[in-house]
Amino acid sequence: MKSLLSTVSRSATDRPPIGLTLLAGAIAASMVFPLTWLLLQAANVQPDRAWQLLASPRTFDVLFNSILLMAGVTAASVLVGVPLAYLTVRTDLPFRRFWTIAVALPLVVPSYIGAFTFVSAFGPRGEFHSILAPLGIERLPEIYGLPGSILVITLYTYPYVYLTTRAALLSFDTRLVDAARTLNHGRWRTFRRVTLPHLRPAIAAGALLAALYAVSDFGTPAIMRLPVFTREIYVENQMFGREYASLLSLQLLAIVLVVLALESRIRPDETIHSDGSGRSGESRVTLGKWRWPATLLPATVSSVALVVPVWILGLWLVRADSGRRADLAFEWSYAFNSVTVSFVTALLAAAAALPVAYFAAKHDSPLATIFERATYVGFAVPGIVLAFALVYFGTGYAPAIYQTLPLLVFAYVVRFMPQAVGSIRTTTLQIDPALVESARTLGDAPLGAFRRVTLPLIAPGVSAGAALVFLTTMKELPATLVLRPAGFETLVTQIWRAQEAAYFQYAAVPALLIIVVSGFSMVIMLSQERLH
Repeated sequence: MKSLLSTVSRSATDRPPIGLTLLAGAIAASMVFPLTWLLLQAANVQPDRAWQLLASPRTFDVLFNSILLMAGVTAASVLVGVPLAYLTVRTDLPFRRFWTIAVALPLVVPSYIGAFTFVSAFGPRGEFHSILAPLGIERLPEIYGLPGSILVITLYTYPYVYLTTRAALLSFDTRLVDAARTLNHGRWRTFRRVTLPHLRPAIAAGALLAALYAVSDFGTPAIMRLPVFTREIYVENQMFGREYASLLSLQLLAIVLVVLALESRIRPDETIHSDGSGRSGESRVTLGKWRWPATLLPATVSSVALVVPVWILGLWLVRADSGRRADLAFEWSYAFNSVTVSFVTALLAAAAALPVAYFAAKHDSPLATIFERATYVGFAVPGIVLAFALVYFGTGYAPAIYQTLPLLVFAYVVRFMPQAVGSIRTTTLQIDPALVESARTLGDAPLGAFRRVTLPLIAPGVSAGAALVFLTTMKELPATLVLRPAGFETLVTQIWRAQEAAYFQYAAVPALLIIVVSGFSMVIMLSQERLH
């Protein structure tokens, strides 16, 4: 079967260019730099207090809940995302173009909005209970706690796995599948021995993003009343000061390092390359009698993830009371600020991710692994922790940039650049090295070969990574609240102010705008793919 696969291992002996090494190292170091605050603050914690926090039953409970939440969300995201990607790319699923976009759209809904609307819909005395009460149903299953948190976060993170897996399937040369079938391999055996090895890097990249999102999410566990590290860090910071919050943050980072180590071990040692000449539309799997029943999976997932938030937000608009708060009135400048800062962040994150991702994909060395892994740390750090780290740095060492847009954009890049790194790295791994070698033999310098051959081939991965950064920046709440310049209001700050004041009708418009703007960008991104 290996004869069916064109496999080329990354070189561990070629010396990487000095300029690329220094550039990737500088970018990786800048991503880790804010975390030095955690070490400085943790060093100030009294030993007795530190031991009390580490050994307390509450800490063990928080650790257990955080691990279960992360594991549950990761497993559920893979179980949902991979079948959806396969159905929309490799099968004759009815309305594939529609489902391709519909199942990706939950990514545009902020998880904290999803959690709040789910509680409003399915919580005690919620909207769904009001509908079922006349039928004699007096109680619904509990929405709070670990199950509810896993459900809500999974609904808004499985698109990470779906999009990375889908991108890999679209670039897959299906002639390999045809060759396997001519050798009398069954459909399942062909998938396991041909298709799955090609998908493993993409699935791992998406699962890693889902795991890091789950362990760093603050809003959903807080709304669902689940004690996890992010919630306890916030409480500690409010009650006892940043020193104790930094100690808990270091515990959270330890979990992140374990996740990164596990993810690196499941990556394949060999990379399967494709020249892209075999279109994914060929040899499409025929579902037969299961063709229409198969639509139940994308229909159910997308309906639950999208209809509930839109339904509740619509009710907030319709049921607006007569009380008026001029200070909470919506202004279009909030939307302009959100789109502008998200667009700038997406461009800078993609540009910064390119050297790191390319270096990690082309050079199999410990240094390349360290540089790549360093960029993922910022994504796992809760936004509130990163924000306070940069506040400490700004007030203590760089007051000129404190509460300025450059510092806010830097925080966004640190948080979300891993999304671009994962997308670009996966795309780079699928380029046949023979194409670059051919350019070199024709007289191109390394930089020229990269510009003429590699960059056009990885452009879809760069665009997809930038789009993901744009979407998540639009939804970021803690860093925006803490680091934004005075008077710089965005859609998320408007939502936060309305919720704090308990005037939920004023949160409906900005929440819906976030969904619409992010959804529009998602539709544009997916419409560029080969859907036929």
